Amino acid sequence: MDTASSAQPPTSTAPAVGNRRRVATAAALASAVEWYDYFVFGIAAALVLGDIYFPAGSPTAGVMASFATFAVGFLARPLGGIVAGHLGDKRGRKPMLVLALTLMGVATTGIGLLPTYETIGVAAPILLVLLRVAQGVAVGAQWGGAMLLATEYAPEGKRGVYGSVVQLGVPIGVVTANTVFLAAGALTTDSAFAAWGWRVPFLVGLLVLGLAWYIHTRVEETPAFREAERALAEQEKSGQSSPLRTILRGHLGTVLLAGGSFAVNTATFYILITGVLDYTTRELDMEKGPVLMVSLCVSLTQLVLIPAAAALSDRIGRIRIYAFGAAGIALWAVPLFLLIDTGSLLWLAVGTFVASCFLSIMYGPQAALFAELFTPEMRYTGASLGYQIAAVAGGGLAPFVMVLLLEATGTSMAVSGYIIALSVIALVSIKVLADRARSAEPAEPEAAPEARAEAESAG
Repeated sequence: MDTASSAQPPTSTAPAVGNRRRVATAAALASAVEWYDYFVFGIAAALVLGDIYFPAGSPTAGVMASFATFAVGFLARPLGGIVAGHLGDKRGRKPMLVLALTLMGVATTGIGLLPTYETIGVAAPILLVLLRVAQGVAVGAQWGGAMLLATEYAPEGKRGVYGSVVQLGVPIGVVTANTVFLAAGALTTDSAFAAWGWRVPFLVGLLVLGLAWYIHTRVEETPAFREAERALAEQEKSGQSSPLRTILRGHLGTVLLAGGSFAVNTATFYILITGVLDYTTRELDMEKGPVLMVSLCVSLTQLVLIPAAAALSDRIGRIRIYAFGAAGIALWAVPLFLLIDTGSLLWLAVGTFVASCFLSIMYGPQAALFAELFTPEMRYTGASLGYQIAAVAGGGLAPFVMVLLLEATGTSMAVSGYIIALSVIALVSIKVLADRARSAEPAEPEAAPEARAEAESAG
């Protein structure tokens, strides 16, 4: 099996504690601001973009068009993962992360300044789609760079915890995006919000450019990549220096299994933060402000649950924790929508909170798990591809599929069935990954430490 040891690769000098903390903080901030920029589009798609950029047709058609544009960003994410992964494995983690942050800042600010359909006609939705594609490329490139900065600086036995600081960027991004939208809505009238208030959260994207400069000037390359440069130099001499080619020829199965294991998490997550927002406000006539507040409060709980699950995975194994979360999502899919369908804000909060707990249990150890599936010289490429395949198969299409299922069947139980189907795929993928890890345990003597580490990670 194509695995890497859960322990840090040997380096000539261990990073200082202060340097580790600075890198971990920078990686967490990079993830948070990148996801903030990405999530504001999802919230805007559910609330205003359909009317402003896709005005023809029914309200449902407008929402579906805006969600389709939302999904386009996910389709672009593998491109970012492939390009940044390939270059990140050859040239370093840091420069790719800086480039991703810069692209995201420019794209998000561009959306905030984009004229509407009423002003420039069909050029408006075309430009919106192109800017969303740029956001997708940026976030596809970002996750691998931030995750590897954190995990490859982690001390032995704490890769899960260090990886979780990058995963915290997701709830931090959601909380911040919801907070800024709530503030914009509270400080403007409905007409002012539709005219210009929705643009304010996008213009905050300018701040990401400052963080990109900080990482460029103050953060060092990871010890694992510096060590891997020796192997890369030998591959350059032999003409076998393409991490992407190596992944596609010898490790594609692991990439697909990683993607299959995670699609349910990202699909359910985007159903909760965008699909449910549209469903409750458009179909159940709930007020958008209280619904956004529920989403914000639920996301705050993830700030505790994600690192707790990651820390537990450092002690008892990644896959054991990961599989528990996937099974929980499957079991909660039906109760989740039964509670939402009551139209009660309280039951909405209960349903989404429990679902969020299971998502956090999966998401906490996921960064370290994916990093441990690949050796350093192809880790950026392999981990990024696995993550972004899941994003396309699950997250990007999920709100769009949710609207289609609701329109076609008239019942939210169809959405529950969709989540359960993805959960089954996840559990099968996790089982195969665990079996591969266990079968690698009686390996050659020189490979035994890596095999044992991965088998322990498999639980």
